[in-house]
Amino acid sequence: MSASPLERVTPAIATPGWRESAPAAAAARPGQRSFRPLFGVLTAFWIYVALSNLMYAISMQASFSVQNIHNVFAPWDARVIQHLVLYPLFILSMRGALRTGWQPLWRALPLQLLCALGFAVLASPALVLGEYVAALRHGETGSLMWHHYMEKEWGSWNGFVAHMVPMWLASITSFLVTYGFGLALVTGFAFYQRLRDSQLRLASAERALTQAHLAALRMQLSPHTLFNLLHTIRGQISWDPPAAQAMVVQLGDLLRRLLNAGEREFSRLADELQFVTLYLELQQRRFADRLTIRVPLREDVARAWVPSLILQPLVENAVVHGLAGHEGPVTIRVEAYVSGERLVLRVLNTIAPGKPAGRIGIGLANVRERLEVQFGAAATFSAGPADDNLWLAEIHMPLLRDGPGAPGGEPLFPEGDRRP
Repeated sequence: MSASPLERVTPAIATPGWRESAPAAAAARPGQRSFRPLFGVLTAFWIYVALSNLMYAISMQASFSVQNIHNVFAPWDARVIQHLVLYPLFILSMRGALRTGWQPLWRALPLQLLCALGFAVLASPALVLGEYVAALRHGETGSLMWHHYMEKEWGSWNGFVAHMVPMWLASITSFLVTYGFGLALVTGFAFYQRLRDSQLRLASAERALTQAHLAALRMQLSPHTLFNLLHTIRGQISWDPPAAQAMVVQLGDLLRRLLNAGEREFSRLADELQFVTLYLELQQRRFADRLTIRVPLREDVARAWVPSLILQPLVENAVVHGLAGHEGPVTIRVEAYVSGERLVLRVLNTIAPGKPAGRIGIGLANVRERLEVQFGAAATFSAGPADDNLWLAEIHMPLLRDGPGAPGGEPLFPEGDRRP
C-alpha cells in the first residue's frame, strides 16, 4: 500500500504500531497504568535475585564443607521455595509502592518504608517454611532431622534470641537492599514509560496542530480566489451577459474543485494543472485581448503528487502582478519538470519593463508557509523578477511519485521522458 506523501517526507515521529496515547487520567499516576510491562521486568529481576542467592549459598556452603562445617546455609531446594513464596509478595509490594507514588513525600515515604519492611520481614519465615517443605520432601528421616534441629535451636528463649534474631535481622537487611534495587528498577522503568508516552502525546498534538494549520492555510485560499473571480465576472455582466453566464458555470466547476482540493493535503500534479487551467481560462475570458496562457497538458506531466492548491496562489499572483501597471499583452506560462529526485514547479509572467518588485502578498506568503510546514528545509520557494520584463515564482520540492490511492509501480512519465 502506498504511503501518504506527507508521511514519506516528514520524519517519523510516532512509534511503529502506536496509534493513540493513553488517556491523560491513566497516565497521571503510575499505579493507574498497565502493570503488564512492569510485571515482566520484575519477574526477570526476581529470577536473577533467586539465582544469585542460590549460587552464593551453594558456593559458600561448599567452602565450609571443605572445613568439615555443615548446615551453615539452608539447602538449595529450601531457598528455591523461599523465593517462590516471596515472589507474589514482591510483586504485590512493588505494585503497592507504584500506586502509592512519592508525592507528597512526607506522606509517601513512611508508606514506602512500611511496604519495604513488610516484605523484608517475611523473608526469614519464608526460608523456615522452605526448610520445612524441603525436609518433608526427603521423607520421614528429613522431617525428624528438621524437628531435631529446630528443637536444638529454638529449645529455649535464649536459643531463639541467640540464633534466630541475628539471622532474621541479617535477612531483613539483605532483602531490604534487594527490595530497594527492585523499586529503583521499576520506578525508573515506569518513569521511562511516562516519558515515552508524553513524547508520543506531544508528537500527536504537534501533528494535529500541523494538520489544523495546513487546513487553515488551505481555507485562506478559497475566499481570496473567489473574491477575485467574482470581480472578474462582474466586469462581464454589463457588456457581455452570455460570457458572464458561461463564466458563472465555469466558476461553479472551479468552486467545486476548490472545495474538494481544500479537503486533501496532496493532489496529483495533473489535477492541479487542470485546476490552474480552469482558473486561467476564466481570467482569459475577461482579458482575451491581453492574456495568453501556456499550461502543460495533463498527459505530458509527471505522475507526481504536490500539496493541494499549491499552484493556485502563484497563477493568481501572475495574473494580478502581470496585468497591473501597463496595458500591454501578458503571457503566463506554467512549467513542471523533474530534476533528479526533486520536482520543480515554475510560474512565469511578463511584466511592464522597469516595474518595481511589489511586496509579497497573502498568496505567496501562504505558499511559503505551507511548504515550510509540510517539507521543512526539503523545499524552497522563490519569487521575484527574472529579468526586466519577466517575473518568476519557483518551487523546488521532493519528488513524490505516489500518494494515497495511487497504483504502485506506475511510471513517472507516460512517455518515459524526464521533462515535459
